[in-house]
Amino acid sequence: MHGHKGCPPEGHPGGHPGGKPGGRPHGKGHPGADGPPKMKLEDGSPVCRLVAWEVTRSCNLACKHCRAEAHPEPYPGELSTEQAKALIDTFPEVGNPIIIFTGGEPMMRHDVYELIAYAKSKGLRCVMAPNGTLIDAESAKRMKEAGVERCSISIDAPEAAQHDEFRGEKGAFEASMRGIQHLKDAGIEFQLNTTVTKNNLHLFKDIFQLCERLGASAWHIFLLVPMGRAEELGAEVISAEEYEDVLNWFYDFQKTTNMQLKATCAPHYHRILRQRAKEDGIPVNFENFGLDAVSRGCLGGVGFCFISHRGQVQPCGYLELDCGNVLKTPFPEIWRKSQHFLNLRNPEVYEGKCGHCEYERVCGGCRARAESMKGHYLKEEPLCSYQPKKKPRK
Repeated sequence: MHGHKGCPPEGHPGGHPGGKPGGRPHGKGHPGADGPPKMKLEDGSPVCRLVAWEVTRSCNLACKHCRAEAHPEPYPGELSTEQAKALIDTFPEVGNPIIIFTGGEPMMRHDVYELIAYAKSKGLRCVMAPNGTLIDAESAKRMKEAGVERCSISIDAPEAAQHDEFRGEKGAFEASMRGIQHLKDAGIEFQLNTTVTKNNLHLFKDIFQLCERLGASAWHIFLLVPMGRAEELGAEVISAEEYEDVLNWFYDFQKTTNMQLKATCAPHYHRILRQRAKEDGIPVNFENFGLDAVSRGCLGGVGFCFISHRGQVQPCGYLELDCGNVLKTPFPEIWRKSQHFLNLRNPEVYEGKCGHCEYERVCGGCRARAESMKGHYLKEEPLCSYQPKKKPRK
């Protein structure tokens, strides 16, 4: 996996309204762009807003932080075209989710454009997360014709050498730049995604300037989740204190631009936003902060889920809990009834300081980091330095 497919939800190329402190929400194309989105289904379950669908695990890159530890060869057990279309038929039953066609490298699936067109025919917003290196004029045209509304391209440095080193392939940066130009020529919106590590923190303003020069619709930053190959990146994972500094910097930086900015796999940004907005005297509402004001940090199992190439449903791509398989259980039933999903929707069962934090319902902590670093997904977020003011539950 070259990019950040496991991240709920703002790290996707879905075009959510972003908003900046004190300003109007921006971003376009999202069903809730003119107001807060519908939050509940008729049975009281939360609406599914986003589905990241790993249509294939095959990939042409070998990125250092890859959750999937992907390789180019085909993987056994991928859903057939008929099974994939049957799954698409069920998506509208849980809301009107944006479908993120991801991987691996989604362009390596032979029928991906057919599936996108089919989902589009069901009234679903379709976006794509390729790594950019395989996009040429013809494939960009096919994306546009199938109905892709935005692509996300992962760029982790403002120049080739450092980006290529992180992505595991010389020439990846230039290939992605060519791919972006083909997207622009085809009239497809794109955003840049950047994984935050100790090695590129100091380059963030340069990366943002690259976003501006390229004409990106959005820039999404990702706080690394140490899973898959990323477990070997221990020295590059930022500390809880650096995490706090980055998110405070991000809050301030948003004031300087009209570009849509999002912090992903960074649930405590929702706490920091509220702390800083209170200091600034800015109401935390949809008009000022877009979906950040009416959403929560970790949406895994709450408004977002991940479906693997074999049909396994998970809260996110980084949290490999088996919540059910769409080949055995209808997806809407999994969404409504999975015990893991029910746990994630109930902060009362969260452990440690996450279980008694006054920001528990707007943050939620990163459940994948809790699983990876603390041994269970309901334990406290390991990279949060905040000490709750509420007393622990008895």
